[in-house]
Amino acid sequence: MANKTVPTDQDPLAYLNALEDEGRRQDCLQLVQIMEEEVGAHPVMWGDAIVGFGTYRYVYQSGREGDWPLVGFSPRKRNLSLYIMSGFEGADDLMARLGKHKTGKSCLYINKLADIDQDALRELIRRSLAFMRQTYTTSLD
Repeated sequence: MANKTVPTDQDPLAYLNALEDEGRRQDCLQLVQIMEEEVGAHPVMWGDAIVGFGTYRYVYQSGREGDWPLVGFSPRKRNLSLYIMSGFEGADDLMARLGKHKTGKSCLYINKLADIDQDALRELIRRSLAFMRQTYTTSLD
């Protein structure tokens, strides 16, 4: 069984520029710049609401496999969901510096970029990329 959320032909910048909330739109465009610089890949829409950068291939023991962005984000109604695929274990130093946030297994939830230390975010992305590139087959397509 493959992942149902896959890359689309939708223009991610058009999607983000259509966001009604000006503050959310500007934060998302800044996230594009940050992630593009750190990953070295252009944004791609995954499904109808995720902006992803780069790709990695996963295969579970169950046989389920698919592709997913190395990093990405989605402008949700309540917050910005950032996908930091290596998770946050061992990143206590950065999480302490990051500022106002919540986490899930590989999701970082923030209300707005002004709430966080963007240098700490960039370092989280770099650490995650290093882990992902050591662990999985990756691509910058």
